[in-house]
Amino acid sequence: MASRLNPYLNFDGTTRAAMEFYHSVFGGELAISTFGEFGAPEGVDPDGTMHAMLQTPAGFTLMASDGPPGQPVTSGSNFSLSLSGDDEAELRGYWDQLAEGGQVVMPLERQMWGDTFGMCVDKFGMPWMVNIAGAGADAPA
Repeated sequence: MASRLNPYLNFDGTTRAAMEFYHSVFGGELAISTFGEFGAPEGVDPDGTMHAMLQTPAGFTLMASDGPPGQPVTSGSNFSLSLSGDDEAELRGYWDQLAEGGQVVMPLERQMWGDTFGMCVDKFGMPWMVNIAGAGADAPA
């Protein structure tokens, strides 16, 4: 899979409704995973949206999730830029450069869904998410 760049939106518990609305506007395929499907931690609504992805016939990809408990979602700053794909060397290279001089919010590590994922804010204040599909599959979670 080629690497891709797309917006990633955060909502305060309304991700499902928002993504269903965008689906009605743009059409395409909508997939929604809840926190409960992945063993919601204490204090997290198991019915909340952990990840949603809309892929449209026009080639748009829009991703979203509910914000974590205790972290307010502020309209206007409730987004990230998401880099994803399966080219580990390419995506780790982007990660290293984006994180340099910025702030690592979540280290680039294997996650419970099996991919390697991290979040950082670059030196210009832009939030980034990097997801490497299948990377680190043999490493412990």
